[in-house]
Amino acid sequence: MKYNILKFFRAAFPFIAVIALWRLSVAFWNPAGILAIIPIFYSSFVKPVPWFAPFAVLFCFLIDYRFDSLIFWTAIYCIFYAINGFQNFVDLSRLDKNALDVFMIFFGVSILILSLTHFNVQNLLRAGWLFAWVSTLYIPITALIKGVCDDR
Repeated sequence: MKYNILKFFRAAFPFIAVIALWRLSVAFWNPAGILAIIPIFYSSFVKPVPWFAPFAVLFCFLIDYRFDSLIFWTAIYCIFYAINGFQNFVDLSRLDKNALDVFMIFFGVSILILSLTHFNVQNLLRAGWLFAWVSTLYIPITALIKGVCDDR
């Protein structure tokens, strides 16, 4: 019985992490629940979880809803999902630091495009802060997901 509960919790943890990070949105630290993009990226590309892609698309859409960006994060996720599916040069699961450099490219390009749509200094500074903050939290959040979901 105890083993079944732990097995279920390990399997459900990436989903729970996305929901929790999306719900814990705070204007300065987690605007529109954007930190949920970390477990979405990790569980979709670095350590794929079965049946996670439809869930990730739904939560990218919910991030768009809170961000008031018309399907921006959903489109970026789907484009990156398609690119990752067609390429066979880079195996994200074998990169060190849980593919932090690829995540920084994914998130950096996305946040740059988003900040350039309404260009001003304040949006550029906010984009820089958001990029630095989310990139810094990538390692601890992915380490937590990896530690919980690791089969021992």
